[in-house]
Amino acid sequence: MRTNIQQLPFDEMLIREYLLDNPDFFNRYPELLIAMRIPHAERGAVSLVERRQELLRQRVTELEEEITSLMKIATYNERIFNFNNELSFKLLACKDLGELRQTLSDGLKGEFGFSHVRLITVHEIDSELSNIWRHRLQSGYYFGRLTHSESSRLFGSEVGSVALTKLSDNNGQVIFAIASKDPTHFNPDMDSLLFSQLRHLLDHILPQL
Repeated sequence: MRTNIQQLPFDEMLIREYLLDNPDFFNRYPELLIAMRIPHAERGAVSLVERRQELLRQRVTELEEEITSLMKIATYNERIFNFNNELSFKLLACKDLGELRQTLSDGLKGEFGFSHVRLITVHEIDSELSNIWRHRLQSGYYFGRLTHSESSRLFGSEVGSVALTKLSDNNGQVIFAIASKDPTHFNPDMDSLLFSQLRHLLDHILPQL
């Protein structure tokens, strides 16, 4: 009596591991590449060779997209580096705090289109600023949105999203605050490269003014 091979038990993982361990299997049995058919959502059944070619094309497309993304990041980082380098020299040449505030604000607004740039001294008697200092800046940075009350206290008006950091204790309690009209511009997952570099620069300059 002929045995129905479809009813024989087999371990798919063993087959998978065997094929992975023997990548030349289909070189020894090339007729299987044509004979085997794989369901395809749009084209019906396709051969293993066709399916492999399709997967390779998809992988090439994914790699091209990854390369494009990395190039965009590299271009943006280069832009930040060049901007910070130029701004650093301008800030170091400032003679007083007022000139530094203006230079910092003009530079960031001109390059990135931010709506507000502020250096804010926190006094303990100001409960609103003290709360922002203690709760929003526990980790040193805050990126995202604020309440209407917080926005009004920091910037004098409603803003979209903000980037906040506190300077070192050598400068007292000072908040470096940037705001954008775009509610999605600053978010908790964003990179802090630009902000971190500017904070270190301000920590160095402010005690000298």
